[in-house]
Order: sequence, then structure tokens, then C-alpha cells
Amino acid sequence: MAGSRERQRQRARERHERHREERRQRQSQLRKRLSIGAIVVLVLGLVAGLSLVFVGGSTPAAKSKPKATASASATSSAAAVAEPAHHCTYTSNGSGKPSLPTASPDYNASYTAAINTNLGKIGISLLNSKATCTVNSFAHLAETNFFNNTQCWRVSNSSGLYLLQCGDPNATAKSKLSCSSSTLGSGGPGYQFADENLTGATYPAGTVAMANGGANTNGSQFFLVFKSTTLPASYTPFGKITSGLDILQNVAKAGTSCTIQAGGGVPKKKVIINSVTVKKS
Repeated sequence: MAGSRERQRQRARERHERHREERRQRQSQLRKRLSIGAIVVLVLGLVAGLSLVFVGGSTPAAKSKPKATASASATSSAAAVAEPAHHCTYTSNGSGKPSLPTASPDYNASYTAAINTNLGKIGISLLNSKATCTVNSFAHLAETNFFNNTQCWRVSNSSGLYLLQCGDPNATAKSKLSCSSSTLGSGGPGYQFADENLTGATYPAGTVAMANGGANTNGSQFFLVFKSTTLPASYTPFGKITSGLDILQNVAKAGTSCTIQAGGGVPKKKVIINSVTVKKS
């Protein structure tokens, strides 16, 4: 009898252990399902957040010192500004007391510009209805002789990047430009302003666009595209070349005197901007 009772107790203990193990396995499976569910919710939330960032937010995109693409290789999305803009904001970046453009642009006007260089004139139709504040700034800088007697300091003619970059006040007509200079391409007007006209922006031959060092850091530097160029939509297009494209092409063919990290180099054929004139109609 004693042996029989012991066997019953043993079987009872075994059943209890089996039941406990089954409960432990069920609880473990439940925890795994809950964890997976939480991860799925988290991932979906991240995807939704990223969608908002990339579809509707503003992201980067030089002071105007361009990177490897045209001041140029950052990413940026269009500023949420209805065009033509009726008000512009220009913010001092701390370099002295800059002459700021008017905050009330003539958004109904049509503008043309002529970049008068030592190699000839480059004619431009300015896109005032699409990049009002950029055109307003460019016209202001031209009218105050900001671009006079400066050099276009960078040309690129390879790797999908075909442009001449200008607008750095530090690159004076008399400067001997060096690719190793820490200040090459770093100059600006002392203020900056927001991006415009970036939705679907492309850079075919004849494009005039702003150089920048990230989103909403436009200043005075700009680039002239002489052959279709591959860039992210990060650089405000504000004009189209109507004459003088051959000047850019000849400068590019002449090559560079040295190479810069951002791509391209200092033009062998010196390009000096004598003046920029802007006409309004």
C-alpha cells in the first residue's frame, strides 16, 4: 500500500510539472507575440514619421561654400512658400552690417540680367514668379555693385557636374586663387535666406541656381550650368541663360589650374565679372 501511494504521489508531481511547463510555454509564446506586435507598431510609426519628413518636411541641402556638387551636394526640399512671394526674410549671419534687400519684392515684375565679364556678356531671364525672394536678392546685390570685379572661382566639367560658380566677394579680380586656400568659396553678402522653387527642380543646360551650404543658407554665390547636370533638388533655380552659354563651355574646355575637394577646380581661363546689370519690366 505504501508503495502504491508513493507511485500516485510521483505521478501527481509529474502531472503538476507538465502543467507548469505547459503554462510557462504558453506565457512565453504570448510574450513573444506581444513583443512582435509592439515592434510592428513601432516600425509602422517610424515609417509614417519618415513619410512625413520626406514628403512634406524641409531637410538640408553655402555661407555659400559648395560641397561636391555645386556648392552643391546636400539634400533639401522646397520651402513652404507660395509663389510669387509677397514678403521676403533676409537674416544677418553675423558678418558685419550687411546691406539687406527690401522685404517687399516687386513680385509682379519681369526681370532680365546681364553678367558682363572679361570674356563677354551672359544674358539671363530671371524667374521672378518662381523664386521671388532669390531674384529680389540677386537684383539688390547687382544694384549695389556687390559682384563687380569678382572672379568665378570654380568650374567643373566632369562626373555629371557641368557648371561655373561665381558670387564669392573674397575672390576679387586681382586674387590669385588657390585650391588649397581655406577661404576659397566661403564668402557671402552677410545675410542668408530661404530656399525656393525646389519642387521637381532639375538642372539642365542654361540653369542659373543658388549655391548653398545646407537648407535655407542662400547668400550671394550662384552657379551657371552649361551642360545637363545631375544634382538633388537642393539648389534654388532662379534664372535661365539666354545668351553666352558658349562662354561657359569655352571656360570649361580650358580646364582647371588645380583641383578642389568639392569637385572641379579654379578655371585656367580667368572669368572676371566686371558688373551685373538687372532690368525690370
